[in-house]
Amino acid sequence: MSNGQSNGQPNGQWYPPEWPDRIRALAAGELVAATPRRAATVMLLKDGADGPLVHMLRRRTSMAFAGGAYAYPGGGVDPRDEHPVRWAGPAREEWAARLGLTDPAQAQAVVCAAVRETYEEAGVLLAGPTADTVVGDTTGDDWEKDREALVARELSFADFLDRRGLVLRSDLLGAWARWITPEFEPRRYDTWFFVAALPAGQRTRNASTEADRTVWTRPADAAAGYDRGELTMMPPTISTLRALEPYGTAAEALAAAPAQDMTPVLARARLDGDQVVLSWPGHDEFTKHVPANGSAGTETNPGTATGPGAGSGDGGAA
Repeated sequence: MSNGQSNGQPNGQWYPPEWPDRIRALAAGELVAATPRRAATVMLLKDGADGPLVHMLRRRTSMAFAGGAYAYPGGGVDPRDEHPVRWAGPAREEWAARLGLTDPAQAQAVVCAAVRETYEEAGVLLAGPTADTVVGDTTGDDWEKDREALVARELSFADFLDRRGLVLRSDLLGAWARWITPEFEPRRYDTWFFVAALPAGQRTRNASTEADRTVWTRPADAAAGYDRGELTMMPPTISTLRALEPYGTAAEALAAAPAQDMTPVLARARLDGDQVVLSWPGHDEFTKHVPANGSAGTETNPGTATGPGAGSGDGGAA
């Protein structure tokens, strides 16, 4: 299992150069933190010859947020995701308890966003004609027309399911982690990470306008690329990749989801003399020490590799 940055060399941690100035402004009371938007992202898995593979996309370099970074399919909650929807699996109240929410309607919206965004960005639909079946093929012009209407917000997910006589299969998802974008970042998301297995008969494709490529990769291989500085990722993405490494099959990973800690992870920033110290509680690997007028490239202590092994597509939880 990869141990993160262990040789003092730069890894692929995404770190915008404007962050130190924004952190100082926040500490000085000159910056008002934005309210995070709810979001969901899905680590889609399938079994390979040497263990499970995870589906990842690379955000276009032209993107204002995390351009060039590898992430998972995902995005923000649509307010209409709270509308009554055909539903199978654990009750909304159970999902609320698991996701740390008090309102079952909000929990439904997060789960709906996870399923909807996976379909919008990867063409994979976790829904079926009945509570114990899954649609086998989502290709064809009629499917694409509906997918594009969802992306354009011309069609709600509830209406999409009703139109096709489908039931959302919430039981095919496992809640895995929750990360909240730091207070000093203007684009903030409160993002829930889920795991799911690729349904039989379906296949992924790059249906996202925000991505320039997609890959199926072993979590350990992607993490190794990050450690070498070859793949750029946000802390939640590399953290969740490392957490997937021990599992030998997609089914094993899904079975492990109920035991995952859903305590929200929120970056903390403080001033230590002239230095900015940025840390993610429980994830020491991502700690940054940036000197006055410095940037990520001039950090004095790149952090340790003791943290455990999340994106946007993943909603942008940095």
